[in-house]
Amino acid sequence: MRGEESPELFAGYAGVYGDRLFAFESSANARGFPFFTGRDHHPIIRYRPRFRHPKKAARPINLAAAQRLSPNINPLSVNAADLTVDVETPDGKTFAIDDPKLIEHILSDTDPKHELTLLRSDKAMTDCRPVSIFAIQTARKLGEEVGVVVDKRRFRANVYIDLNSAEGFAEDGFVGKSLRIGPNVVVQVLHRDARCMMITLDPETAGKNPSILKAVARGHEGMAGVYAAVLTQGLIHRGDNVELVDAGF
Repeated sequence: MRGEESPELFAGYAGVYGDRLFAFESSANARGFPFFTGRDHHPIIRYRPRFRHPKKAARPINLAAAQRLSPNINPLSVNAADLTVDVETPDGKTFAIDDPKLIEHILSDTDPKHELTLLRSDKAMTDCRPVSIFAIQTARKLGEEVGVVVDKRRFRANVYIDLNSAEGFAEDGFVGKSLRIGPNVVVQVLHRDARCMMITLDPETAGKNPSILKAVARGHEGMAGVYAAVLTQGLIHRGDNVELVDAGF
């Protein structure tokens, strides 16, 4: 579904706090990747999930106390009720994430082969590594290559960074190196992000533009953005500086 921008996030060892806690599993999909996504039904990316209690969902409940004891302690999640999500549909209806009527609404114009089950986890159900990072210059570069404005939200990153005068895809050069984001968070950039058809879907309309994925495949080995693991956890705020910490391995 559509991502939700936040003025701050907590990047922990398991990933971004509150990220991808819910998913729908489809009976029609492979067991290795059972999730029901825009690959199966393009309009799903126009559904807008929002935390019912955004302040409680922004950071762990005992973050300050845990950090006073040690930077290596994993803080606690709030209870499930405080992390619940409401979903606004493209036609303006709102359902709780666990309301069976939400599944009915999604399936009303979907291939009948899908039977959906809601999954919930205390930790992010990520495709790959815990944190995804994407430079806004990369979206601009792809826009130049395909001749359209490319919305950065197509790439569904946790953190979008502005590399100032750098060219697009400059984040590729961070693989194997460490970055400090804000005053505390340090991440190790592990590898580039292999892209699928999800980036062809317009985040506003769900319209499909295959030329974007073709440009990534043709000119960039099918990769756009990078994945990272958290070495030092903490809060990241919108506008925080990003700096290279070391040369890596």
